[in-house]
Amino acid sequence: MESIAPRKKAIIIGAGIGGLTTALFLQKIGWETVIYEKKETRAAFGAGIVIAANALHVLSELGVAEKVKQAGARVGQADIRSWDGKAITAVPVVKQAALYGTYSYLIHRAKLQAILVEHLSVETMLHDRKKMISCNQHEDEVIVHFEDGTEDSGDILIGSDGLHSDVAKLLFDPGPLQYSGFTAFRGVAAYANPAYTLEVGGDFEAWGSGKRFGFSQLGEGQIYWFVAINAPEGKDVWRKKEHVLQQLQGWHAPIEQVVRATDEQAILKHDIYDRKPLHAWSKGRVVLLGDAAHPMLPNLGQGGAQAMEDAYVLARCLKEIADVSSNSIRNALESYEAIRIPRANRVVQQSRRMARMVQMNNFAMLKARNLVLSLFPDSFKIKQLDWLLGYRMSEWDNKE
Repeated sequence: MESIAPRKKAIIIGAGIGGLTTALFLQKIGWETVIYEKKETRAAFGAGIVIAANALHVLSELGVAEKVKQAGARVGQADIRSWDGKAITAVPVVKQAALYGTYSYLIHRAKLQAILVEHLSVETMLHDRKKMISCNQHEDEVIVHFEDGTEDSGDILIGSDGLHSDVAKLLFDPGPLQYSGFTAFRGVAAYANPAYTLEVGGDFEAWGSGKRFGFSQLGEGQIYWFVAINAPEGKDVWRKKEHVLQQLQGWHAPIEQVVRATDEQAILKHDIYDRKPLHAWSKGRVVLLGDAAHPMLPNLGQGGAQAMEDAYVLARCLKEIADVSSNSIRNALESYEAIRIPRANRVVQQSRRMARMVQMNNFAMLKARNLVLSLFPDSFKIKQLDWLLGYRMSEWDNKE
């Protein structure tokens, strides 16, 4: 009689983009997967998220890229201007799309998560309102304990629980979060303007002194916007909409109109943080992924994309192991770290450099920055980001 291989089981903490993508890749390689989320997973939260070419490549491996494109809005134009509307530069999105075979897309985070949840198999369990409080590692398993008194065990524990990761705090002493120096306000509004249609994909950013505004189509008559404002950490803002309008008074159209069209309750406020890059993401049978491992500033729009890349590589490394012994798990996680840590930490560092450039408030430096950016040819802009947007997992596989 043919023996049945023992089932391999992963416990995932966090049902965000990283956790869901990881579950989808693990179910493809035959792992049993259980996801635990401390929030209410059915609640629609968040705002817009950009899905660039490298992220779409990962999603295509899961067979969901086209569905994401249909649910989102193509970024067909990306101008950068000064606060009063003067042109600074433009992202060569058409040339990048020709090079990479796809445009970037903007989608509501809740829609993206819904698509990922929809593709979970019936065997993959998703539990919400389950907060992890501790875990214990043994030679042949890891046991996770939850606030409600329940527990679960598996062969590996994956911490994909975001910026304030419980898994990271319990096991890795990741160090303090580092405040970026700016606060972000984000909103979604029903808004239409003939100059910025969905068909054109007329996204833009406006840069001022210590302030930056972004405008993007979300589809279905909705606009996603953000504003990043240099401010002290933890500053209270009671009326977010009024505060944003005060900060952007006199900025070029349609900036104030878009903010006015947004419900106060739909405006999110977050101080923005990252963390000194870690040099190890695993300990025994426990491993970090996404923002839990490498929180980054949003200036390159790569937080979700890097979590997706993590998920692909982790599953690929786990696929190679014949059993779930401690040695096999350790070897798989070491391979995952060796591949992912250098790239993810580079994105963290580049996002910090970008923050210094876009949030500067020295008048002379602002003028110099804008002048220099206006002189860069499209070929230079494309080359500067090719390492990021042109990265393909298939290329890594071929190097194996």
